[in-house]
Amino acid sequence: MKAIAYTQHGLPITDPAALVDIDLPVPSPGPRDLRVQVRAISVNPVDTKVRKGAAVSEPRVLGWDAVGIVDAVGSEVTLFQPGDAVYYAGDINRPGSNAEYQLVDERIVGRKPASLDDAAAAALPLTAITAWELLFDRLRIAEGGGEGQTLLVIGAAGGVGSILVQLARQLTRLTVIGTASRPDSQDWVYALGAHHVIDHSQPLGEGLARIGIEQVSHVASLTHTDQHYAQIVSALAPQGQLALIDDPGQLDVMALKRKSLSLHWESMFTRSSFGTPDLQRQHDLLNRVAGLVDDGVLRTTLGENYGRIDAANLRRAHALIETHRAVGKLVLEGF
Repeated sequence: MKAIAYTQHGLPITDPAALVDIDLPVPSPGPRDLRVQVRAISVNPVDTKVRKGAAVSEPRVLGWDAVGIVDAVGSEVTLFQPGDAVYYAGDINRPGSNAEYQLVDERIVGRKPASLDDAAAAALPLTAITAWELLFDRLRIAEGGGEGQTLLVIGAAGGVGSILVQLARQLTRLTVIGTASRPDSQDWVYALGAHHVIDHSQPLGEGLARIGIEQVSHVASLTHTDQHYAQIVSALAPQGQLALIDDPGQLDVMALKRKSLSLHWESMFTRSSFGTPDLQRQHDLLNRVAGLVDDGVLRTTLGENYGRIDAANLRRAHALIETHRAVGKLVLEGF
């Protein structure tokens, strides 16, 4: 089968050897596995981080978003059957979706939204799981709850922010404030449903003051947390909550003490990496998201379609992700 891999970590994405086209054997499913014929993928910051930082002794296939058709199933599979259209984000410890066929545990797979084509659906799984878990599991906002409270989403035009803004606006009563630094990204965040948008290239406190908000009860920091940290602590109300997904070099947790602020990490790979008893919740929430999309409550966060799935196009996608200027999700489709 065709696949795209890296064989040496740390190469700049401008180097043609950073990602290369290879051929691999078609894998055989384990007991709970689906073998999926991949039709579309999207690219996330985790792809670039792993490519740059994780050493390899053999070619490693990246990719943690896919849409495809179930081609074969393991002996203990009960949730799907061959021919089903599915979408999922996969497991960081297994070969990824940048290949014609991929194995994935059925418990982290959902039915593809029927109303979306493959490319539009491929934009959603990883970011939808991350945003859902951050909002409802980590910050513990109840569906229909949050009235009188405010959520500040830093980096709202990116992949996770684009679905988090929608979930918070459509499924809670929170006041939603997104941050974006350019006119096009600000327009995108407003279109997703944010009540307000402020510029994170300017002091956050000044931006909040301009919209008449002194402090916020919740912050979702999705990028550059270390750059904004002091301003986040200042903007949070006493007993507020900070959730983050990025990789700051270090954080001074003592800065949170005086206000009794709480800190929450979200990684959507936690359940699959540790085989947690509630692993199948990711199957359930992906099905829920598919239903919300098909009902017109949520929309795809597809930003650009980069065309065929091959090494050259994936290098282009990684290069844009590394600029931190992508709006929505970058998708590739077909081999």
